[in-house]
Amino acid sequence: MHTDILLESGTNELEVMEFSIDGIPFGINVAKVTEIMKTMPTRPIPNSHASVEGVFKPRDKIITVFNLPYYLGLNPSEDDSRDLFMITGFNKLNVAFHVHTVEGIHRIKWSDIEKPDTTAFGGRDGLATGVAKINKKLISIIDFEKIIADINPETGIQLSEIEMLGERERSEKPILTADDSTFLRDMIHGALVSAGYTNIRSFSDGKELWDCITKIRDETRENGIPLETEVATVISDIEMPVMDGHRLLKLIKDDKHLKNVPVILFSSLIDDAMRHKGSELGANAQLSKPEIGNLVTTIDKLVGRKVNR
Repeated sequence: MHTDILLESGTNELEVMEFSIDGIPFGINVAKVTEIMKTMPTRPIPNSHASVEGVFKPRDKIITVFNLPYYLGLNPSEDDSRDLFMITGFNKLNVAFHVHTVEGIHRIKWSDIEKPDTTAFGGRDGLATGVAKINKKLISIIDFEKIIADINPETGIQLSEIEMLGERERSEKPILTADDSTFLRDMIHGALVSAGYTNIRSFSDGKELWDCITKIRDETRENGIPLETEVATVISDIEMPVMDGHRLLKLIKDDKHLKNVPVILFSSLIDDAMRHKGSELGANAQLSKPEIGNLVTTIDKLVGRKVNR
């Protein structure tokens, strides 16, 4: 049920679907939701994770159902006949999340989403990537990628893809990365280090990276230093609080001193519509998570790194 309203590229806006579990409001980017439907019987999967409710086939695809109340440690519905399946599509996966209610869709700015307090939301292991105040309610934006990777690790970033690239020399090419998920930010950083890239600076949103790269821009110009010696490429997620990846990309490509910096969009949301947006804004490459091996080879090409195969 992707929205028919294609948000203008680079405006730093998104549409959030509000849903609830045990009376608690949560949110998900509408771009990740393909359909909402009533719950239906599922077939259990032997030896699966305790949060996997089972599988069902509503039409032409078999879809795995994750019981979100169980995973979050919240109470089930007193009358589950009114519960819903929120079917999502990202990371090239189709997964249904069992929820209690869907309240509606809100169009907001990423700048209206604040980073979660580490104490209240579980610190580095927390599941909230942001908190939005909508209609006087605090809505937690959930890290669905982390949930899926936790339940089925094989769907996440695989360091084995880096090992398959063979022996690689160290590279000091400076790389800036932005991802709001602590889990994925650490995984990406670790994978790049394993691939030989050791000069990495990681940020939790596009605004942090933008502040850093503009400081680098000003300092290199003032000191007569080539910009590429301080930033060789930028890797950015799309979904991030404060400033999203499309807005960051637009700011970089609209800046006459930064426009030649290669920018890679590395996101679970890459599909035809998102790819069109990224191309309009000047992305040098757009890759779907969790293709970490492809990310590394793309960086190699963009920074001019010669690698023996």
